[in-house]
Amino acid sequence: MAVSMIIGGATLGEAFAEVFAVLYDTVKKAGNKDCSFKPCIKNLEFTLDRLLPIVKDIKRSINQIDLSEKKTKGLIEEMKIGEKLIRKRSKIRWWNHCFNFCCPTELCELNEDIARFCKDDLEAYSTRNDETEISMNLNIITLEKEDSSNLDRPRAFCAVRRPPNFTVGFDTPMMELKTLLLKEEVKQLLLTAPAGCGKTTLVQMLCQDNQIKGMFTNNILFVNVSKTPNVKVIVQNLFSYKGIRPKYQIQSDDDAIYQLPQMLNHIGPNPILLILDDVWLGSEFLLEKLKFNIPNFKILVTSRTAFPRFKHTYNLKQLNDVDAMTLFCYSAFLQDESSYIPEEDIKKIVRGCGGCPLVLKMIGSSLCGQQAVVWHSRLLKWSDGKFFFNSDTELLPHLQKSLEFPDDKIIIKECFLDLGSFSAEQRIPAATLTDMWAELYELDEDGIHTIATLQELTLRNLAKLVMTRKDASEVNSYYNEDFVTQHHILRELALHQSSQEPIGQRLRLIMNISGNNLPRWWMEQKQQLINARLLSISTDESFLWSWCNIQAPKVEVLILNFQTKNYTLPEFVEKANELKALIVSNYGFFHAEIKKFQLLWSLPNLKRIRLEKISIPSLCKTLVPLKSLRKISLFMCIIGTAFENCTVQGSYALPNLKEINIDYCNDLVELPVGLCDIVHLKKLCITNCHKLSILPKEAGKLVNLEVLRLRSCTDLLELPESIKSLHKLSILDISDCLSISKLPKHIGELRNLKVLNMKGCLRLRNQLPESTMDLKQLKIVVCDDERAKLWEPIKEFLTKLKVEVVKKDINLNWLLK
Repeated sequence: MAVSMIIGGATLGEAFAEVFAVLYDTVKKAGNKDCSFKPCIKNLEFTLDRLLPIVKDIKRSINQIDLSEKKTKGLIEEMKIGEKLIRKRSKIRWWNHCFNFCCPTELCELNEDIARFCKDDLEAYSTRNDETEISMNLNIITLEKEDSSNLDRPRAFCAVRRPPNFTVGFDTPMMELKTLLLKEEVKQLLLTAPAGCGKTTLVQMLCQDNQIKGMFTNNILFVNVSKTPNVKVIVQNLFSYKGIRPKYQIQSDDDAIYQLPQMLNHIGPNPILLILDDVWLGSEFLLEKLKFNIPNFKILVTSRTAFPRFKHTYNLKQLNDVDAMTLFCYSAFLQDESSYIPEEDIKKIVRGCGGCPLVLKMIGSSLCGQQAVVWHSRLLKWSDGKFFFNSDTELLPHLQKSLEFPDDKIIIKECFLDLGSFSAEQRIPAATLTDMWAELYELDEDGIHTIATLQELTLRNLAKLVMTRKDASEVNSYYNEDFVTQHHILRELALHQSSQEPIGQRLRLIMNISGNNLPRWWMEQKQQLINARLLSISTDESFLWSWCNIQAPKVEVLILNFQTKNYTLPEFVEKANELKALIVSNYGFFHAEIKKFQLLWSLPNLKRIRLEKISIPSLCKTLVPLKSLRKISLFMCIIGTAFENCTVQGSYALPNLKEINIDYCNDLVELPVGLCDIVHLKKLCITNCHKLSILPKEAGKLVNLEVLRLRSCTDLLELPESIKSLHKLSILDISDCLSISKLPKHIGELRNLKVLNMKGCLRLRNQLPESTMDLKQLKIVVCDDERAKLWEPIKEFLTKLKVEVVKKDINLNWLLK
């Protein structure tokens, strides 16, 4: 709406400038007084000081600009209300604030709204004004003194803002970031962290450092890139900020990139620091365009995305518990006078904020001045599944920006939401997610696409993938030791996003049950119909209820997380005919007994079962074969007689079972003979079972086996000679089997063997069997230096063989298991 719009005889721009001036004067007066909300006043004063030159410029050019009528009118009214509130609060005596020491929420919001309005509307005006000024010149020259009064002033949009008046926990990161930035070899540096962790604040602190200011002097250039950067406008603002006119009119992005180096060279030879703040995934093209071969030119980028192209990256971590408590108390204005708030309630809220500065500040501000009962009520709501995002209108939109995916990557967003099915900060095995996503999204069963998806989420700082070092033999085939973690706040975001539809319409239903407090909707209806494809139910150590009668006819993936020593499968499982993957995880201290395990035997489509920390019953005791079951994974389980005492032969009870994974099962001393009856098995992985010492000769019956992994079975003495019958075996992994001293005499009969991993087999020192020369298909052998020497004579016969020598890898990830 043009400026001709009249408000009470004044133009819209004049009205804005006049109200701004009144507010400015009132804030200045209040800032000189002792009042309870002085920190908030100082923040507002800083914002107004920074924007005053632009507002004056508007008043001088009142007939040349357009302002948005709706937004400008709204801000004018908000400034009027804020000015009245400041005058009113300033008159209150200081002692009346002792028990209500807080900053009015209205002033915090006013401060943010003014800054946002000036960034959006006034920046557009400033940019248009600069463009007119720039386009009139043909040569790159410094402006004459009498013409440069406007351009010499610090512009709000290319100058680095001062950091907030109060910061905590950034001193060490600032020193580490500065040390990295000042290294001579560092030309481009990425500062990355999830949303709300304080990346921009850290950069603002860095630019106030005396060493940085002394090095770069006036050549620190700050650009907010955001989601859809306008290269032309960015470069025009940089020219204008430095008071320089381009060689010719900038008409396109290519023109802008072509002329920018001329300006950078002109302001040299002093070092130059270009800060690109808030660079989004998809905007990284700008980083390549700005790679100029200019001496002492450095670029510092902040982003929620950990762009892999950066050689130098600094990962900003969340605040520790002490700093988080300090920031929260400051934001909530909790002083000694506020001791009426129970300390335990404060600690619970701070823990819930997960060390995220933005969350701590916003939640703290929302609770500022509230009575203790309000604090406790808020806690009860959060524990009842009402997320703290509902408590603050600004926090949720800020975090939701991280979940903007293009249409061709929408499955990655769905996978992010699925991570909410597990406890925050818990290690989520990549193998578990592979089982889930193979059924939900038809990703591959080997986990390649799962790892690629988790890497994408890690790049976006939406999760953290931890991978073990891969040998050449494992790059595309072994991910059982990899896992992912998710920050508490991101899990809350996933839960919030998954809970927007009514219970019966959600495709992903995630329930966290505390004690015996079942959801109200579950208790109210005798037959609750659930249409979710993914159903996750988590209970704690005090859960004692019998399962209520719900129906989940469409559930394809069921995740059961619990902490009790005894656990009963829910009755509705028996009729979940579409169930394809079952994941049962015990997070308690002791192994758990599972009751009603027989409910699974009636499921016609169940393909995958994963059990963690469970005492396993006999898997073969069944009258009805599990015809669809393809994969069983047992992690930290007590196997006992799981594959023994079978009433029917394993190949009949499990006719389509193709894969068995057994990991960290410490009671496994000898591979059960009953398992060897499952002759159609293609993949058998037994890892980190340190007491396993014997493979029975019956292992030779597994004639369809293609992959045999026996990693880190440290007591395993030897491979049976019957292994020669496994003619389809293509991968044999005996890495870190410390007790194996020789290979089977007839190993050469494994004529389809392509990969042999024997790193860490320290007792294997004798000459290799003569039949080894018959392994004509063998392509890769992984071992250490000493074992590599054993293969030297063999390589003369196997000319295509590559022996990969690996260094000792000290991996402590197992401590997290």
